[in-house]
Order: sequence, then C-alpha cells, then structure tokens
Amino acid sequence: MTKKKALTVALSSEWDALSLNLTEAFGEVTITLEGSTLLLAMKTLRDKAAFAFDQLIDVCAVDYLHYGSSHWETDAASESGFSRAVEPEVKAQNSDHTSRFAVVYHLLSTQKNQRLRVKVYLDDVLHALPSVVSIWKSANWFEREAYDMFGVLFDDHPDLRRILTDYGFIGHPFRKDFPVSGHVEMRYDATLRKVIYEPVDIQPRLSVPKVIRHD
Repeated sequence: MTKKKALTVALSSEWDALSLNLTEAFGEVTITLEGSTLLLAMKTLRDKAAFAFDQLIDVCAVDYLHYGSSHWETDAASESGFSRAVEPEVKAQNSDHTSRFAVVYHLLSTQKNQRLRVKVYLDDVLHALPSVVSIWKSANWFEREAYDMFGVLFDDHPDLRRILTDYGFIGHPFRKDFPVSGHVEMRYDATLRKVIYEPVDIQPRLSVPKVIRHD
C-alpha cells in the first residue's frame, strides 16, 4: 500500500462519523470539512501520529462567483466572439458549488513527507471561520491576507487587520466582483497642493478570454 493510499484509508476511518468528503486528484488528497468541525479536525491532523501534519504551508480563499459561467466559452477557446468583451452576455449560472467562498488549507507532514489539502466552504451570509492560529502560528499572516483580499473573517484571530492594502482601503480586491480598475483613483491637485482621491472614471472592459481546463 502506498503512503497516499494509507493516508486516504486513515482519513476515511478517522472521520467516518463526520461524513468526510475525500477526493484524490492530480496526485493530491483533498478533504472537505464543515466549519463547525474545523478546529477538532485540524488538531487531530496535527497531533495524531497517523497524520502528523506539523506544518501549515498556506491558507488561501477562493471566490466561486460565476464559476463555470463567463462572457467567454469556458470549455474551449474561440477565434471569434470578441465583441462579447464590449457587449457581455448573460449566461445561466453553471457551478457545482453551493457556496460562493471557500478557504483552503495546505498541510505538510515533515515526518511522513506527505501533503494534504483541507477545504471548507463558507456560509453565504456570514463569511467566517474559526482561526487556526492556536494550532499553527503561521496561520496569523495567511488569515490576515485572506481577510484583506477576500473579506473572510476568522473568529478568535489575535490581530485581524488588513496586511497588504493601504489604510482606509475600501473593498476586497481578490473578489470576482471587485472592479479591475478599483473604486477610486489618486492624482495630485495643483490648486489644492495635495493628493486627492476621486471615483474611477475608467469603464471596465473584458478583453481576455477565460477557459476552464479539465486536464
């Protein structure tokens, strides 16, 4: 039995009562958990000898808004149809995701040389999960980044502030509905002799086709 197969069996056995959703694709194992069981599952993954995931490599958020549905064909690129960048079409939502946002944790076991991806879908109204800083200190930066870029909240985080955007920044720039040009623009006013902020007067235009690959 390979290490990856042994990990899959151990995970299935450990969380059989919790209806663990486990998948294996592209050489990686992914488990999907409920937010209410996140802390218990993460502590088990770190402390139990069968898993020993002692390092949190990364935490990232995902926005599934319009996933599988765009102004462009999503299964194959096209040589025509660039007028859709000017006159966007309205297409039906084509997504298997019941929630718009998800948070993905990437774990590493240095003892067993194994990796694991943990995914948690968020509530559509309140985008919040319990913080895992108490389990892995490295989550401090990653959770602040997810909050800053996507607006995901982490309960009991010791210092949940923006970390990459400026003071007073409005919105969360990695959300799919955040305009590419932003909400405000900055310029120097010679009359007032200071830098001022004004609403952006640039009209957004879609100019790059989007293709969802299945390979």
